[in-house]
Amino acid sequence: MTSNIVSLNSIAKRGASKPQASGCSSKSSCGSSSGPDDMPAHVWDKIKDHPCYSEEAHHYFARMHVAVAPACNIQCNYCNRKYDCSNESRPGVTSERMSPEQAAMKVVAVANKVPQLSVLGIAGPGDSLYDWRKTFETFRLVEKRLPDLKFCVSTNGLALPDHVDALAEHNIDHVTITINMVDPEVGTAIYPWIYFNGKRYTGLDASKILHERQMEGLEALTAKGILVKVNSVMIPGINDQHLLDVNAAIKARGAFLHNVMPLISAPEHGTHFGLTGQRGPSPAELKDLQDKLAGGANLMRHCRQCRADAIGMLGEDLSQDFMLDSIDPDLEYDPEARRLYREVVERERADRRAAVLVAEDELAATVTAAPAQLVAVATKGGGRINQHFGHAAEFQVYEVDQAGVRFVGHRKVENYCQGGWGDEDVLEDQLIPTLAGVAAVFVSKIGSCPKKDLAAAGIAAIDAYPFDYIETAIADWYAGLNGRQTLGSIA
Repeated sequence: MTSNIVSLNSIAKRGASKPQASGCSSKSSCGSSSGPDDMPAHVWDKIKDHPCYSEEAHHYFARMHVAVAPACNIQCNYCNRKYDCSNESRPGVTSERMSPEQAAMKVVAVANKVPQLSVLGIAGPGDSLYDWRKTFETFRLVEKRLPDLKFCVSTNGLALPDHVDALAEHNIDHVTITINMVDPEVGTAIYPWIYFNGKRYTGLDASKILHERQMEGLEALTAKGILVKVNSVMIPGINDQHLLDVNAAIKARGAFLHNVMPLISAPEHGTHFGLTGQRGPSPAELKDLQDKLAGGANLMRHCRQCRADAIGMLGEDLSQDFMLDSIDPDLEYDPEARRLYREVVERERADRRAAVLVAEDELAATVTAAPAQLVAVATKGGGRINQHFGHAAEFQVYEVDQAGVRFVGHRKVENYCQGGWGDEDVLEDQLIPTLAGVAAVFVSKIGSCPKKDLAAAGIAAIDAYPFDYIETAIADWYAGLNGRQTLGSIA
């Protein structure tokens, strides 16, 4: 098993400012770096262990999706639920559909092996609330055995208004709605049809109904105090600039987070967009849009666009380690490992917050005119620089300037090391282009050859901070570039 069972990380901002209606300070993003000082205590209690709703938590805690809801009531041009590849991380993909009883059995097996597990979600592979009977039965069975797990659902929103009361009755504090438009004309390029009240609708009629139901459901959820994350797929030339309007509309209705995701489009997936050549956005285009959205609804930037059967920390997937035929149906749940893990996490959170405050002081003393820099980090989790360059399947990307170190996203790559040897073609053709715009890559270790190749591409490979906290290492490096005495390692 390859789970990253690490017990490190915290990213907290000093000082609290007046909370917005969504419960986050105006200076921070709940999906990025908010801590307990940035929001009301009851909101922090809901998100502090949820890896999707808190960027801090995603370094500590794992999620599990159970694929119990195969039926869907809409068709999206970016979705093909028949496709499956065990190495593919994409919504709607699953290797194994389950009954509620099988799902409850699998949750016990995962909880015993993955102490970071904090959240059970149902995200399809169809729509969790169109298949509502299976969804709620799964939660009922799991709650009997693991009452401390948080529950959440993802939905397209078409059936949502009919089930808001049931969501509240099941103590579901987190609901994700995929909203790609607030102008039905835009929706006609995204949704070929919907199925509503026993009838199939197409074109503008379909988009109008879907939009009205999504807004009704969002308003009803926030009225009940349920935290809502809105997912939007960024589709260049179709809704990319329109997502500014989506952001404003969902903020006005009390959404907690807005997660703008890049379209994943490849012909082999068999989606309409993949087959017609619709491209996804580049990392620079995605970041530019997210920057334009700053000041609107709070942004989530650490999403990994998980499978419908994803297991583990964000950025990893252990679903193939927990196939049904490998699970003992009589397995009993042992809560001790998860209890001990949470104790360690609380200590690490306090330690990390203190270190980040020192890093912020260091950056505040640097040259005001120094430009912001993008840097990439190879990490296995825990908020530390703890991964070899050649083993990274993704890099977390941060922006640093005098104001601080901010997480801005991640970039997936192919492993440079293949069978113990570096693959130069991967480095030149895929990895270096993916890191375009990044000034430096922080790694725990890197060989001399890729280090030279990166330098030739204008990317510095920094291996001077192995196992240090990400923020303190970046701050030390940036301060050193700008004529300030460096911090040294804080670990």
